[in-house]
Amino acid sequence: MAKPIVILAEQMYQEMEIWYPLYRLREAGYEVVVAGPEAGKTYPSKLGYPCKSDIGYDELDVTRFDGVVVPGGMAPDYIRRHDRANRFVKYMDDEGKLVASICHGAWVLCSAHGMLKGRKATCFFAIKDDVIHAGADYTDAEVVVDKNLVTSRKPDDLPAFMEACLKVLKAQG
Repeated sequence: MAKPIVILAEQMYQEMEIWYPLYRLREAGYEVVVAGPEAGKTYPSKLGYPCKSDIGYDELDVTRFDGVVVPGGMAPDYIRRHDRANRFVKYMDDEGKLVASICHGAWVLCSAHGMLKGRKATCFFAIKDDVIHAGADYTDAEVVVDKNLVTSRKPDDLPAFMEACLKVLKAQG
C-alpha cells in the first residue's frame, strides 16, 4: 500500500505548483499531506490564496512518506530556512523516494545538504546559477528525471512534471 506524498508549503508559494500536484496526486489515488513550518497554520500564496498545513516540518518522517513535492514561487526561499525541511528532502533522496521540485523549488534542493552534486536537474531560469553552483548538471527542459529526482522549470511544465512524478512513484512500487 502506498504511503502519503508530502507537499511542502510556505508563504508566497506559486498557486498552480501546489494545487495542480495536490489534486493530480489525489486523482491518481495517493493521499497527500501538506507540511508547513507549523501544523494547522494557513500559508498565503503570492496572490493570497490560502493553503493550510496538515503537519509541521518537525513531524516530517522519511518512513511515513513515499515522496515529496517542493513548489515554486518565493516559498522555497522560506522553506530552505528550516533545516528540518532541508534534511527531510535529503533523506528522501537518500532513500530513493520521489523528490520533485518545480520552478524556484530547486532552491530547497540547493540547501538539501549536497543532494544535487552530480545530478541532472532543471529549474526556473533565474536560479539556474544556484543549481549549477550546488553541483547539478543543469538542462533547460520542461522536465528532467534523474532516478528518483524530478525537476521542472515553470507552471507551463506541470503536465509533464506530474506525468514524470507518477512514473517515478509507480516504479517505486
